[in-house]
Formats: sequence, structure tokens, C-alpha cells
Amino acid sequence: MTAATGKRRRDIILQQAAALFARNGVASTTVREIADEVGILSGSLYHHFDSKDSMVQEIVMSYLDDLRDRSRESAAEAGSARERLGALIKVSLEVAEAHPNATQIYQNETVFLRTLPQSTLIGQAAGEIHEIWAEAISSGVSGGEFRDDLDARLFHRLLRDAVFLSVRWYRPTPERPIGRLAGELLSTFLDGFATVRATRS
Repeated sequence: MTAATGKRRRDIILQQAAALFARNGVASTTVREIADEVGILSGSLYHHFDSKDSMVQEIVMSYLDDLRDRSRESAAEAGSARERLGALIKVSLEVAEAHPNATQIYQNETVFLRTLPQSTLIGQAAGEIHEIWAEAISSGVSGGEFRDDLDARLFHRLLRDAVFLSVRWYRPTPERPIGRLAGELLSTFLDGFATVRATRS
């Protein structure tokens, strides 16, 4: 087996494993099921991965590394705090679309991920992403773009959940592409849902 063939087989294993983990849960998915899905013997999986845990680790870290790098880049390129938040929302939705199974695993398997041997790497990547968002929000508060009479941490958590949990129900369509959903989320959280007339009555 050439190096290129080995890498392709490895990628296929990860893709199939991610789909099974997302659909059935990590604990309920066996190595044999993954091997059957790929069309190889169970023992052959261990030529590529030393355990099921290592597969989960790589799947989730691939998602978080992509999200961290693109979040950092988009936040650096944006101007105002509002623009930075809008860019972060859009990037998060785009990365979720690119890694749908990994996103669901990360959202649904929080307890399991903490048991992985290299869970600190997952925590570090997640912490860096959190800080990018927190910095965008705090700069908006200190710069007068965002209100300072509300709990910024609560706002951050509510917005984060709205964005990252949308993978459970949102699929891009021509009528509602990612850019439109990102804009609607940003406007809902920053501008509200009530009309100006309603807020004054």
C-alpha cells in the first residue's frame, strides 16, 4: 500500500466513523461497525488508528482547528465589533457545514470527550475559540457599540448556543443560505425582534 493509498483509506475510515458517531453516538458505535461500513476487517483498522478514542480525537480536532483558524482570521479582518461578530457567526456556520458530523459529535459528546487521553488539546482549542468571541463582544461594550447594562457573558452564551446548536436543525438552502442566516442571527441578537413602534408603546 502506497502512502497516498493509505491516506485515502484513513480518510475514508474517519468519514465513515464520524457519520456513525454522529448518528448512533460514540459509546454505541463499535470498531467492527466502522470496519463493516468501510468494507474491511476490524483488525485492519488498527493499521491506521490505535483505538476508537483516537478516531474521535482526530475527527473533533480537525473541526476545532479549522474553526479556530478561520475564526481568528475573520475576526482580524473585520472592522467594527458588529462586523467581527457577524464574521464569526458566518464562519462558524460555514465550518459546521464543512464538518457536519464532527460538529454534532462535539455538541453531543461533551462528557465523553473529557475522558479522552488528549482531552486537554480539545479544551485548549475550544478555549481559544471562546476567547476570540469574548474579545469581540468585550471590545464592542468598551467601544460603546454594545450595551454595558447587560451581562456580556450571558449574551455570549446565548449567542454561542444559537449559532453552534443550529447544526441540529439548519441546512443551507437557496432561500436561506448561510450568509442570510448569519445576518438574521446577528440582527436578532443586536437589534431585537420587536418593531420600533412596539418598543415605544
